[in-house]
Amino acid sequence: MMNTPVPGLAPSPAPQEAALHPQAVQVRADQPADPHAMLGAFEQLLGGYALDAESAEVAEPIALVVGTSGSTGTPKRTALTARALAASAAATENFFAGNADSASQWLLALPAHYIAGAQVLARSVLAGTSPVIARSVTEPVHFSPEVFLQAVEQMSSARRFISLVPTQLHKLLESADADPRLGAEIHEALGSFTGILLGGAPTSADLLAAASALGLNTVTTYGSAETAGGCVYSGSVLPGVRVELVPEEGMPTVPNIEGKPAQVGRIWISGAHLASGYIGDTVRTAEHFFTAADGTRWYRTDDYGLLSPVAVPDSSENCSEQRLQVLGRSDDVLISGGVKISARAVATVLEEHPAVREACVIGLPDARWGTAIAAAVTLVPSAGAATASSENGTALNEELCALLRARCAEKLGAPAAPKQLSILPDFPLTSTGKPDRAEIYSILDRDYRQG
Repeated sequence: MMNTPVPGLAPSPAPQEAALHPQAVQVRADQPADPHAMLGAFEQLLGGYALDAESAEVAEPIALVVGTSGSTGTPKRTALTARALAASAAATENFFAGNADSASQWLLALPAHYIAGAQVLARSVLAGTSPVIARSVTEPVHFSPEVFLQAVEQMSSARRFISLVPTQLHKLLESADADPRLGAEIHEALGSFTGILLGGAPTSADLLAAASALGLNTVTTYGSAETAGGCVYSGSVLPGVRVELVPEEGMPTVPNIEGKPAQVGRIWISGAHLASGYIGDTVRTAEHFFTAADGTRWYRTDDYGLLSPVAVPDSSENCSEQRLQVLGRSDDVLISGGVKISARAVATVLEEHPAVREACVIGLPDARWGTAIAAAVTLVPSAGAATASSENGTALNEELCALLRARCAEKLGAPAAPKQLSILPDFPLTSTGKPDRAEIYSILDRDYRQG
C-alpha cells in the first residue's frame, strides 16, 4: 500500500479537453512558442484576476497546458487553472520584500514553452506590467552578456525579477571576470534585480557563493509544471504551500545540511498552486494527484529529499524552520552492488570540492555491480589547467579523481565512490541551456568501456 502524508487520500480524476478555456494557452516541449501571442492570451485569461475565497469554490477552466516529454518519453499535458497560476504568483510576491512599493516587472530570458518561461508572462499580466523579452527568446541568437544587458536597459520598474538556468548566470559571471569593463555593467545589471530565480538544474555551491559575494539576491527554485513552477525557494517553502516527506521502504540515509544522518522520503506537495492533473490521462493523474476528504489536494512528486531544521534569527515565536533539501528524482536513486545510492547526494559531495564547478552523476550497466556509479565534472577556471592534454595535466587529473572518490566514500560510503570519473572542459548543453544528460551518458559510457 502506498504511504501518504495524510490518511484517506483518494486519486483525483483527470481533467478533460472540455475543461479547457477557449483562449487556453497550450505549449509543447518540442515546439518553441511565440511569447507575444502567449502574452495576449494571458491578458484575456488573467487580466484583473482576483485570488480570493470565492474563486476556490468555482470549478475553473484550464488556462495553461504545458506539454512535457515525461520520464518514459510518453508526452503528458499538465493542466493549470488561472487560480493555480495566480496562487503561484502571489507566493513569489510574498517571498520577496524588496521594492514592495513598485509593481513587479519580469525579464523573459528562457523559452516560453517551458513552465518557467510561461510563468514569467503570466506573472507579468497578474502584476499589471509589461515583461521585457530578451532577443535570444525570439531571434536566432544565443543568450549572451550583450543580449542580457540590452534587455535590462529596457526595464523600468525598481522591483524586477528574472528566471535563469544556472548555466546562464555562470556565463554572465564568467564573462564579467574575463572583461573588467563589461564586468562592471554585468554586475550592476544583476544587482538591480529584486530576485534572480535559478531553476531547471541543480546550482553548484561555487556559483551560489560567487553570486552571494556580489550581493545578488539569488534563490534556487524547486518545482515543476505540476506545481506551476517553483514552490520552494532556496529550501524555504513558499507561503501557501505545504510540503511533507513520506518515508518509503528501502530509502537510503544521507547527511542533511548539518552533516547529520537523515532519512530520505518522497516529496509530497499541497496548495492552491497545484495543477489539475494531466489532460485525458486517467492513470498518470491517479498516480500523482490526490484529494483529501476536506477537498485539500496533494501532488505526489517523483523526487526524494529530506528536511533539516534551520535557525530563524528574526523569529520571536519559532527558533527554527524546516529547510527542504532535494536529492533527486526517484530514478536518480541508483542501486550498485545491492546498495541504494542517491545520485544527487554524490553530485553534491563532488561539487563541495573547491576545484569542481559542477557535477553530473549517472548509472552505467555493469556485469559485476549491476549499476556502476559514474560521474562527470567540470572544473573552476583556476583549476582548468588540469584538463590540459599533457603529462602533468594527466597526473593532476588522476590525483584529483582519487581525491574526489575518497571524499564520496568518506561521506556516503564506499559504494558511492564513482567507478568512472571523467573531467570535461564543459558540459554539453541542450537547447535550453541545461546539461545534456544523454550526451554526458555517452561520454561516460565510452570512457568506462575504454578504461
